[in-house]
Amino acid sequence: MPFKIAVPQDALDEVRAKVDVATLPPPAPSSEDSWQYGAPLDHIQRFVEYWKTSYEWKKHEALLNEELPQFTMPISVKDHGVIQAHFVHQKSQRSTAGKVIPLLFVHGWPGSFIEVRQILPLLTNPEGDEDPVFDVVAPSLPGFGFSGAPEKSGFAMDQYAEFCHNLMLELGYNEYVVQGGDWGFVVSQRIAFHYGPKHAKAWHTNFPAGHYPSLLKNPRAYIAHLLTPYTKDEKAGLLHSKEWQGKGNGYFEIQSTKPQTLAYSLADSPIGLLAWIYEKLVAWTDNYPWTEDEVLTWIHIYLFSHTQSTSSAATSIRIYYEVRKAGDLTVLTGSKWYNGKVPMGVSVFPRELLVVPSTWHRTLGWLVYTGKHTSGGHFAAHEKPDELVEDIRKMCKLPEVQKRL
Repeated sequence: MPFKIAVPQDALDEVRAKVDVATLPPPAPSSEDSWQYGAPLDHIQRFVEYWKTSYEWKKHEALLNEELPQFTMPISVKDHGVIQAHFVHQKSQRSTAGKVIPLLFVHGWPGSFIEVRQILPLLTNPEGDEDPVFDVVAPSLPGFGFSGAPEKSGFAMDQYAEFCHNLMLELGYNEYVVQGGDWGFVVSQRIAFHYGPKHAKAWHTNFPAGHYPSLLKNPRAYIAHLLTPYTKDEKAGLLHSKEWQGKGNGYFEIQSTKPQTLAYSLADSPIGLLAWIYEKLVAWTDNYPWTEDEVLTWIHIYLFSHTQSTSSAATSIRIYYEVRKAGDLTVLTGSKWYNGKVPMGVSVFPRELLVVPSTWHRTLGWLVYTGKHTSGGHFAAHEKPDELVEDIRKMCKLPEVQKRL
């Protein structure tokens, strides 16, 4: 069923009233690093002022509806009943002599379906005649955006993978390629494990976390690791990863242990939600010049998804708890979700949260393509759309992938 974002005016007015009377904290102690304590007060003050005086959600709502063809569809997930799926579905925009490739794009947190916005035209209507052409499906994961939220506990990575796979089947895509970053990386690998190579023909991630190769589990990668010294960039990546794990992942511990406690603040305080997400948008990108309109539109999806679905900012963070409880995070430390029959491609951006040596990537799957970049961070589809799409194209042109499509 076709879907349009239509946030009621009374909901906008209610949030705006909260913004108008918001109480901001005092500034953090002065220091050389203004981000040392988190989102700086002057940044948040700038956004609040812009929100009060200049931001027009309805204008951006109309643009999203114009640029992103959206739909809803009921999707069954084993032991969890039917969940209403919200998704972007754009078919290829030009004829091609070759086969059109169905591409499933999976977002993470604090992203949403709008992360597909920059790459959608590049995938469905490429400039080059020899470039692969894609049909693109970008769902809101359950609990996010305008999809329904799971009502039972135990909705973990197998269930997210099943939800996405069943959506592709319902749309008539029996065979497809999957791409994802952040949680989309874990979902993509799980889809490849469960549904490849019969359905999932290849997968690509811009968040190739990986882990130290094991002699017993990854003998080839282990030998390659022993024989391959770390490069200067790989050493820098490990230091960057260590710094993030020590100073930047507090949100992860909160959201994976007591998400409901945090949910009250995210549900009730627009400024609290803004600061919680804005900090990640800045810290996780590579000096990306975020505008007020970009940031406020990004968080408005979280603010107002509850007006047209059962999802919200509060439900979006439950994925951390459920996935941790299910033990699904072994993908980062010693994955058992390796499928050696599904080709895998990776994009490496230097300001990603976890940047590991290239030999570690081989622990994730059958690695056939690696794209290394000199800049870029966590939100590659938004921050570096051209580079990400070029990597997806190159992977899909490889013989290992072509003969499976």
